[in-house]
Amino acid sequence: MIAPLRAPAWGGLAALAAGVAALLLATAGGYGHHRDELYFLRAGRELAFGYVDQPPLTPLLARAMDVLLPGSLTGLRLPSVLAAALVVLLTGLIARELGGDRGAQLLAAASMAVSAVLLAVGHTLSTTGLDLLAWTALSWLLVRALRDGGPVWLATGVVAGLALQNKTLPLVLLAGVPAGVLVAGPRAALASRWPWRGAAVALVIWAPNLAWQAANGFPVVALSAAIAGGSSGSSEPWYVFLPFQLVLVSPLLVPVWALGWWRLARDPALRTWRAFAVAYVVVAVLFLVTGGKPYYLAGFFPVLLAAGAPAVVGWARRGAVRLRGTLLGLALAVSAAMSALLMLPLVPVEELADTPIPDISYDVGETVGWPQFAATIAAVHATVPAGERVAVLTGNYGEAGAVDRFLPALAPAHSGHNAYWGWGPPPEEAGTLVVVGLEEAQLRRWFGSVELAARIDNGVGLDNEEQGEPVWLVRDRRVSWAQLWPQLRHIG
Repeated sequence: MIAPLRAPAWGGLAALAAGVAALLLATAGGYGHHRDELYFLRAGRELAFGYVDQPPLTPLLARAMDVLLPGSLTGLRLPSVLAAALVVLLTGLIARELGGDRGAQLLAAASMAVSAVLLAVGHTLSTTGLDLLAWTALSWLLVRALRDGGPVWLATGVVAGLALQNKTLPLVLLAGVPAGVLVAGPRAALASRWPWRGAAVALVIWAPNLAWQAANGFPVVALSAAIAGGSSGSSEPWYVFLPFQLVLVSPLLVPVWALGWWRLARDPALRTWRAFAVAYVVVAVLFLVTGGKPYYLAGFFPVLLAAGAPAVVGWARRGAVRLRGTLLGLALAVSAAMSALLMLPLVPVEELADTPIPDISYDVGETVGWPQFAATIAAVHATVPAGERVAVLTGNYGEAGAVDRFLPALAPAHSGHNAYWGWGPPPEEAGTLVVVGLEEAQLRRWFGSVELAARIDNGVGLDNEEQGEPVWLVRDRRVSWAQLWPQLRHIG
């Protein structure tokens, strides 16, 4: 039997959400742009119904924030800050739907608030931050829909459609939970017309991007294959996938979400939502065998924490109440400190290279050195005799995005990476190219003159992807761009 709903802990949940937002806002300007943010800024100026590596929502938000708050890094990251705060709030509300009282709602929300994954994706504008919000909102709605049925399925469809305009990953949740329903019930939830009406609503909202994918040969398939092959900087070997789950929230808080999975799978009081326990296993296996990134499972943590929190709160209220409460408070406090130190720009950038933080959090290193990168490109360009038409060619979208963001006089930059390839090659009349990120052997096949002009130095000794990269001045192109450009295309 489903327990009656408790009153929502609005004040405490709002305070936790506001605390996360305040922390993210206070640190939003630290270090600098992430390579993906530089890419989104350019993609936002090339608006389309889709791109080879993502649907249109995040680039659209990047453009909107850059129009509203031009050049502001903090402004660019406001959508992610808001998304992170909403994830905290909704996690507490999911706990309420699963029978949690005020204490359980606050524990679930607090566990999500101090999680490493939330602070990481809330710090930069990314498809992942919005995707985490999408999974959390969908979980909240699906929990209600499985219990109540009716029009809530339409709201689920609206959120699903919007989620798919940001990332295709929610399809896995939207397939996994119904599969879990077929295995573990309640099968009657899918017998009415409401779920299918919700699916139709989602399809209508997603249709423009789906049509774009179809018209362009479904590049999402090539992207998925590239990621499975390890092309992304945040990819991990398959054997790291499961251990990685233990650190996405916090090693100290694993018992909360692990107990949540167990309760969803076994507790008669949560039988209505047993599909989530099945879906978690099915989706984990799917990502493991297809080479998915470990954080792809992060969207399940809000519902798992929400399911586990009532049991943990019950444990803390029994026996040695003061001791158990103190241990739980310490686990949250230590988790918050660890997550903030590892995922937010708290260590001075000059000292970052001497810490293990860049090795633990790949994305931290990708926010360092872009102004210095652009300054090096500008210095090389300054050596070119006046009158020569110059263009910039880069190996990846972060490098091209840095030129577009920091060197408007040299924009637009060109690259064969992902959507940049579709925006075209350098003009035929550009006789001189400043090139970074391509192999010397390649350049010597295509150009008669290849000169090493500089090397990238971020100035703080941090070993990220661009550090130490050679910058070339090349001339005397031997073939037309029509012949050369297809060879430079790569997705990943």
